[in-house]
Amino acid sequence: MSQQFSTEWGGRTLTIEVGKFAPQAGGSCTVRYGDTVVLGTATMSDRTRDGIDYFPLSVDFDEKLYAAGIIKGSRFIKREGRPSDEAILTGRMVDRGIRPLFNDAMRNEVQVVTSVLSYDNENDHEALCVIAASCALTISDVPWNGPVAAIRIGQIEGEWVINPTAEALEKSALDLLVTGTTEKITQIEAAANQVPEETFIAAMDFARKHMKEPMKLIAEVQAAVGKEKRVGVASTAEVPEGEMTDAAILELTAAFVAKNAAEVFYDAPKRSKAERMAAFAKMKELLDAYFTRENISKDRRKIAFNKLKYIVEEFITEEVIERGRRVDGRALTEIRSLVAEVAALPRTHGTGFFQRGETHVLSVVTLGSPGDEQILQGLEGESKKRYMHHYNFPAYSVGETGPNRGPGRREIGHGALAEKALVPVLPPKETFPYTIRVVSEVMSSNGSSSMASTCGSTLALMDAGVPLTAPVAGMAMGLASNKEGKYVILTDLQDLEDGPGGMDFKIAGTRAGITAIQMDTKTDGLTADIVRETFAQARAARMQILDVMEKCLPAPRADISPWAPKIVTFMIPVDKIREVIGPGGKVINEIIDKCGVKIDIEQTGQVSVTAPAGAELEKAVDWIKNIVRVVAAGEIFEGVPVTRVEDYGIFVEVLPKQDGMVHVSEMSWQRVESPHDLFKIGDHVKVVVKEIDDQGRISLSMKRLTPPPADFQERAPRERDDRAGGGDRGGRPQGRGGFNGGGGRGGDRGGRRF
Repeated sequence: MSQQFSTEWGGRTLTIEVGKFAPQAGGSCTVRYGDTVVLGTATMSDRTRDGIDYFPLSVDFDEKLYAAGIIKGSRFIKREGRPSDEAILTGRMVDRGIRPLFNDAMRNEVQVVTSVLSYDNENDHEALCVIAASCALTISDVPWNGPVAAIRIGQIEGEWVINPTAEALEKSALDLLVTGTTEKITQIEAAANQVPEETFIAAMDFARKHMKEPMKLIAEVQAAVGKEKRVGVASTAEVPEGEMTDAAILELTAAFVAKNAAEVFYDAPKRSKAERMAAFAKMKELLDAYFTRENISKDRRKIAFNKLKYIVEEFITEEVIERGRRVDGRALTEIRSLVAEVAALPRTHGTGFFQRGETHVLSVVTLGSPGDEQILQGLEGESKKRYMHHYNFPAYSVGETGPNRGPGRREIGHGALAEKALVPVLPPKETFPYTIRVVSEVMSSNGSSSMASTCGSTLALMDAGVPLTAPVAGMAMGLASNKEGKYVILTDLQDLEDGPGGMDFKIAGTRAGITAIQMDTKTDGLTADIVRETFAQARAARMQILDVMEKCLPAPRADISPWAPKIVTFMIPVDKIREVIGPGGKVINEIIDKCGVKIDIEQTGQVSVTAPAGAELEKAVDWIKNIVRVVAAGEIFEGVPVTRVEDYGIFVEVLPKQDGMVHVSEMSWQRVESPHDLFKIGDHVKVVVKEIDDQGRISLSMKRLTPPPADFQERAPRERDDRAGGGDRGGRPQGRGGFNGGGGRGGDRGGRRF
């Protein structure tokens, strides 16, 4: 039977319902906040997967567009397909929050899935996904050391806001999503507009304080419907008679490592990854020789070798805690060697090459027209994205081989983090209309290539002439901690240091403050003291990196790259937009074809003309401005073409798609018998605007450009002659450009006059 449990949280009701949906899952529930409803399920397989050396946990987020009343925009495919980047990022965020609380020795497959069933465009679903996953795991039979909760914190006009609405979040100085309990934090995801560290610390303290409501609610649900947890899920492999148990062989391995690792890893500083890997290989050889002497079977050895890296990392962690020494000989707060370079490639719009030890990243900027913006479709509806950061992590960057099959979850997550870090310092579209794409190519990786991508992207953008308000740098902080509660924070995390009891705490920002944070941990959560100390240590490292970057390029280049397209942006009246476009796009396509440009017109009347090398930018801009220009009496036009010749006068195209008429009486101070004797189509003449009548018709004159002769006498107008199509030969028959009349090229050439 369905049961509901509710509490007040942040001024709104948080409701968890169980027993209604997905009853065959190991655990399931829906979480409702406002009219946003999220389904969470957690299921564990019955069979243990032997022969693997990792815990097979998968965490996914299913984005259902029906939740927001949206049908997919694709014309041919309406079913949801591959997860969007935003869906992948949400799944990764949920994963980071719950994974630390599993027993890593588990070998049964566990799958956690969250789905948004209803979205009200106000209440964010991401924090609810964590709560739904946490509750589903807590009430299921899956062994798990939860629960946890998640909360989103904003700051508006100096006041903290719990789970701000989408509208309120637009006004917030920071966007902080924290997963954990009232005591510890297991995951952090944040974006901010250069917010000081002290403000973030206060935000996290506030977040932990308000975790109690959802935590208490999950405990209430567990007490009512929680299942008994399964046991014996670590391994089902039988141990042959006479062989050591898994626990015994691992205990023997740990004792051997404790006795020999100091000599293998610390006899001399292992400055390079190759040296550390060689030391690890030597440890494996020594252990294999030891097992041979002790007559340990190959099956038992395999178990030991699968866990050897974990055991070695535990030893290295203890060395850091007890003796303050790192394998590569660095001090605890020391950063590896730094190198910053710009203009690394000759024809790209901007490049930055950043090195931190053996982590090398090449970032490349491409500037495009406003029309190159990416169109996104998600639960929030359709939106546009003008700044994109893409991150590539090829196998060769870690000395391996592998297929190139597009970005995986990790690549998408790392790229999004670096992108988020740069957004606050980008110039607004109004002053810098370019669409910006940065691609970070990881050339070599050994510790936080995402933060190196942030640094490389900053250099590349500045090299391209993008006027950033401040350079951004990032650093990954590590942790060495043990079960006794001792810990040491490490600056510039790398390879063997990211072991049990560790964390990967990435912080990016400017000299003024933080712009992005992402944290995951291999502990049961970080205390407030660890977070506080990490912020202080990371800031010092960030200042050091910014010193190196600013020495390379102190400020953005004054001009954009000569290889980048040029853009001119201006406004036109909104009611003139369709005149520029023309019927069926005829006018705008003609401009594009003849000038070689791209033209983007916003509904506000903003026009952006983008010209690659060789395009006629000024011609296109003048063309558009002339289309929307209003002709004034007294204006002079020189060298304009004759488009029609009639008995009563000639028609002249004074502006694109705007014709005026020179009546036969306005051609000369002397009498003109027939315009056909003087003009033909295509001739270029000089005219002045005599007047514009109340219908917008333009009357032109040629004779008024010169003074009348001394003997000039005004003549009476010609008599009416009906032979010219029933009109007045001395009048202004309309035809092309708004004048009616017979024949000629006929009709409205441009669609409308204005």
